[in-house]
Amino acid sequence: MGTIDNLAINTIRFLAVDGIEKAKSGHPGLPLGAAPAAYTLWAHHLKHNPKNPRWQNRDRFILSAGHGSMLLYSLLYLFGYGLAIEDLKSFRQFKSKTPGHPEYGHTSGVEITTGPLGQGIANAVGMAMAESFKATKFNRDGFNIVDNFVYTLCGDGCLMEGVASEAASLAGSLGLGKLIVLYDSNNITIEGDTTTTFNENVLERFKAYGWQTIYVSDGNNIDELNEAIKSGKADLSRPTIIEIKTKIGYGSPNKQGKASAHGEPLGAEEIILTKKALGWDYEESFFVPEEVVKNMKEIISYCEQYEKEWNDTFSTYTKTFPDLAQEWDAWHNGFSLKEKTLDIDGFWNYDQNLATRQSNEIVLNKIKAYVPNLIGGSADLAPSTKTIMKRFGDFSKENYAGDNLHFGVREHAMAAIANGIAAYGGLTIYTAGFFVFSDYMKPAMRLSALMKLPVIYIMTHDSIGVGEDGPTHQPVEQLAMLRSIPNFTVIRPCDTKETAAAWIYAINRKDTPTALILTRQTLPLLNETGKGALKGGYIVKDSENPDIILMASGSEVSIIYKAYDLLKEKGYSPRILSMPSMEIFDEQPEEYKEMILPKAIQNRIAVEAASSLGWHKYVGMKGQVVSIDRFGMSAPAEKIFKEYGITVEHVCNTALKMMDMI
Repeated sequence: MGTIDNLAINTIRFLAVDGIEKAKSGHPGLPLGAAPAAYTLWAHHLKHNPKNPRWQNRDRFILSAGHGSMLLYSLLYLFGYGLAIEDLKSFRQFKSKTPGHPEYGHTSGVEITTGPLGQGIANAVGMAMAESFKATKFNRDGFNIVDNFVYTLCGDGCLMEGVASEAASLAGSLGLGKLIVLYDSNNITIEGDTTTTFNENVLERFKAYGWQTIYVSDGNNIDELNEAIKSGKADLSRPTIIEIKTKIGYGSPNKQGKASAHGEPLGAEEIILTKKALGWDYEESFFVPEEVVKNMKEIISYCEQYEKEWNDTFSTYTKTFPDLAQEWDAWHNGFSLKEKTLDIDGFWNYDQNLATRQSNEIVLNKIKAYVPNLIGGSADLAPSTKTIMKRFGDFSKENYAGDNLHFGVREHAMAAIANGIAAYGGLTIYTAGFFVFSDYMKPAMRLSALMKLPVIYIMTHDSIGVGEDGPTHQPVEQLAMLRSIPNFTVIRPCDTKETAAAWIYAINRKDTPTALILTRQTLPLLNETGKGALKGGYIVKDSENPDIILMASGSEVSIIYKAYDLLKEKGYSPRILSMPSMEIFDEQPEEYKEMILPKAIQNRIAVEAASSLGWHKYVGMKGQVVSIDRFGMSAPAEKIFKEYGITVEHVCNTALKMMDMI
């Protein structure tokens, strides 16, 4: 590699530095130190086509250390991904294409929103799992339709986060040979030298995980970097981590190797000194030498050939394996569930009282017939969450064709890996776990919503109904927590028919994640439930002129269902609503919402064995919420429900007191 490579590397460095300086905000340290590794990868190894950023067989590059976003934006600009120089000048500004951290779906070429440190590594593991699964499904001798590497650039901070360790351990166990981590090892964090908190031998740790480990002693030696990446690609039996020793803020005379280089602009005077130190002879900001422009055009032209060759291969593949090619198209176009088809197939026919986790098992296995690209699994809880797809194999190092994924006891990594699988494309992904463990998963669930990725979260053991396991395992505030996330749909079905409706919604909704909140305890199958759940809230039982409305979700619907008869005996006219999803109900037309919840009826009670937060918008100032605003206890479920007032009698008494007050 020659002079032009070094000139291109310095171009990347100073585009990044100038963008940060103009914004008066950002992180110059990583771009200055990691530019040689990033450029070497992008220019000499990354299989991609900037003219078609969504080409299916491209290599994926994930910037796990997302704070170094100007490094990625400089690469995207130089490699022709559609960013203009004005976009670099608008770094971190309102509605710019270059926000502070890379955002999926916002900037062309950004593969995923990594956000908090460490998650990018888990996202990359998910993409590598997706690659191996789809390769096993679609590749045939002489036709490697799916054949790409997944690269992620991380820093010391990423590797301190637990989610990275969880994911790396799983990746080693699965032998994901298409996964390569470039570790920008500069021994500096915001608080200073890492020796205080992070002095372990990272490569030995990853070797214990089952990874190939490679050490690059000089992060500016592009020949050494090139050979390291070659070695990583050559070993397909295990993932690879390449530790690259760099200097944070490289070239800055007064900030190189210091924590101050991490998260603040260099300053005008320091930029001048840095240009001099790196032999950058151009005074103009945001300058790209003509030699670099010419070099990048040649690289981009070469990159276009990657897709052209693949397209030629796929054309022959289509003729040779027409059924597989048709299936490929179907998987990538996405599947939807049509109600008419489901009616014909008896999708809504059920006749048992079941816990909704058991209902989910039945519906999940029905859904698989309609959605063949559905894959998923749990964090070591599948026998309890009832989320195994029967008659399908288990995904493992020995069998990448298995539809049932096993994440181990790694909830945070599971959710972040699911985001990677969803963003990779062509697959429908679900995860499963106990609802209380959504606390571990929340950071990645939030990013699912931010990215509009349709990950399906199956959360069981949804309330104090967990019983004897006690308050540590009994969700109370988690429903309110999930409902507070923008663009996140929570569905808590009351029986098998509503669980079926939840799955229809989750599969058909392509721009939001969905959580199915399910019970451990058995619930009655109600005659009047079913498709109404697709509207989020609907009338289950009614009176001619209702004078009070009772509403609930999940297991508590059967409680207000029974309260109906008692209130009728007392001479009142109740209306019973099932409200499995606040989010879906809120999306309905105003006319529908007024029909279900008329403003004229102000006597309203909501019942849910969880925090009351969120229900007041439906019950109003005069209404009441029968709920649990304290932690649970260890006892049989029936005893706890009684002690906490989640009973038919208490609901009826609350209603009678309310009516007598009028």
